[in-house]
Amino acid sequence: MNKKIRVGILFGGKSAEHEVSLQSAKNIFEAIDKSKYDVTLIGIDKTGRWHLNDTSEFLLDSDNPKLIKLQNIPEKLALVPGELNHQLIKTSDTNSISNIDVIFPILHGPFGEDGTIQGLLKLANIPFVGASVLGSAIGMDKDVMKRLLRDAGVPIGKFLVCHQFEKEQINFKKVVDSIGVPFFIKPANLGSSVGISRVSSESEFITAIDEAFQYDTKILFEENIEGREIECSVLGNETPIASIPGEIITNKGKHQFYSYQAKYLDESGALLKIPAELPPEVTRKIQELAVDSFKVLCCEGMARVDFFLKKDNQVFVNEINSIPGFTKISMYPKLWEASGISYTELIDRLIQLAINRFEKEKKLKTSVEL
Repeated sequence: MNKKIRVGILFGGKSAEHEVSLQSAKNIFEAIDKSKYDVTLIGIDKTGRWHLNDTSEFLLDSDNPKLIKLQNIPEKLALVPGELNHQLIKTSDTNSISNIDVIFPILHGPFGEDGTIQGLLKLANIPFVGASVLGSAIGMDKDVMKRLLRDAGVPIGKFLVCHQFEKEQINFKKVVDSIGVPFFIKPANLGSSVGISRVSSESEFITAIDEAFQYDTKILFEENIEGREIECSVLGNETPIASIPGEIITNKGKHQFYSYQAKYLDESGALLKIPAELPPEVTRKIQELAVDSFKVLCCEGMARVDFFLKKDNQVFVNEINSIPGFTKISMYPKLWEASGISYTELIDRLIQLAINRFEKEKKLKTSVEL
């Protein structure tokens, strides 16, 4: 019999998207093919400590996105970089647990989706799902992301950037003159619509800036593009493929935009329409731009690319998510399911992509003959 692959699902983390990560991990654990994979659950609490979680009951209030949290597990872990040993050790007695063959990080936002965990796993010589260090860092920083897309000729909306030390220099009129009104203010390095505000007047301006700066030292002012919100999933390494596109239809009677509340807390906050009703040529354009964006931004494994579609069928890329949500209502797996790849098969493909990349990188020289 073939030996099972030992997969570590790494979840939780220090970012404001901690609770979303717990929901994603729960769904991946429930869907993964357990005849093929042995699963080790590694939870990171909000202070950054790592825990070895029991697979039977690792979350509290798992059905409530407002209250969901990690069990208080006394067994803490540390990752020790090493040559081929893949050591996760228990800090209480320094005994290593069974080797992990591949890590599936499902950490959303800073300290997980931004290249930090990816760099640690690379040092530890462990294969991992998703983009590597560079692609993760680019995908997380919306400022760098948008500049690279713009320079590659990918259509994007107008935007301005403000660092915390420049806060006193920015004013409402300057932003309006550059990108119009209304506009959006958001942290440069965060996802799940955390810290985002839609600004229509000068009275809302300072409050929105203060809100965004609570989550990052760099914020963006983005043009409001009136249009439909379309999303497309991408899968692969060197030869990525795109799913059919889906549409987010926000309940405008309850939410101004596709906010955190509309995404995760309000079941009637938004409707996911899969597939999106689009002319064939627009579908192809979105899929092409999704793959192009994936390549330009050095992504691997998986990503979800978000678009705005104007009434005249102009398409604009909004952003990329290198570790998209994997909850039961998340677009990334739902789009692939509608494209013919089941949730369980999707997890399997992502793990195999991670192992394939690792095997290729292992053949690279790491020393020079003198």
